[in-house]
Amino acid sequence: MPYYFIAPAALYLMLLMAYPLVEGIRLSLTDTSLLQPRDGEFVGIENYRTLLGDSQFLGTLWITLVYTVGCVAGAVTTGLLAALGMNRLRGRSRALRGLVIIPWAAPIIPVALISAWMLDKQYGVVNWFLGSIGVLDSNVAWLSSEATALPAILVITIWRIFPFSAIVLLAALQSVPEELYEAAKIDGASRLNRFRHVTVPTVAPTLTILTLFVTIWSLRRFDLIWVLTEGGPLGSTTTLVIDLYHTAFRLTELGLGSAIGVVGFAISTIVTAVYFVVQSRGAAATRRRDAH
Repeated sequence: MPYYFIAPAALYLMLLMAYPLVEGIRLSLTDTSLLQPRDGEFVGIENYRTLLGDSQFLGTLWITLVYTVGCVAGAVTTGLLAALGMNRLRGRSRALRGLVIIPWAAPIIPVALISAWMLDKQYGVVNWFLGSIGVLDSNVAWLSSEATALPAILVITIWRIFPFSAIVLLAALQSVPEELYEAAKIDGASRLNRFRHVTVPTVAPTLTILTLFVTIWSLRRFDLIWVLTEGGPLGSTTTLVIDLYHTAFRLTELGLGSAIGVVGFAISTIVTAVYFVVQSRGAAATRRRDAH
């Protein structure tokens, strides 16, 4: 009976995930053009050699790393601060929690288009506001400058995804027994020590898996970056998925694009493996501590 229950999910994974993954790996070992997808020639690992020998691709890896780390650090930290604030709301003030979810619930394409308008050099409200308070002497082309394009996209992304972190962490915070805080207060622990020794250990498992999810989502994010900059200017916002799309569907180099996709999949797999190693070591440490 258990096999009948998991059969639909297993079939879904096989048809819509496993097969495309295997096909992608196969294509990455060929010199296949999008215009003639059935006439690819087997070239082994030549596509991967091309990628690793390309300084532009190595730059893309670095941009992907910076973007991912920035998203994780910004979204998780901001989400934790928001969750701590929401957890202290009482009475009718709890209705304010619903406002936090608005950025996450907003459709991504309108968010990107409105953000592009707000950051416009000539008509954007961001330049107008910063200029009116004396921060800027002249307008800045936020999305058209190599120096500001990636930070601008990071800010928009963090604003877009931090509500998810906040809601998840709020649920974890509300599961912390109040008796632990009361015992810590009786022992004379300060608010900071209560946070370090009561709150953090309790929400740590949730925080860890949340970090994993945000990392994987950041590695594969395409729509927001593409609408805002299409990877420009001069490749300063080109992440792996943007490079994959450009290589496979603009340059029609399907084999090379598939190799980029396999590299991204490998990075996601490594991140997931690190998470499970950390989780298993933490669980083992907890068991040893409980045994003593």
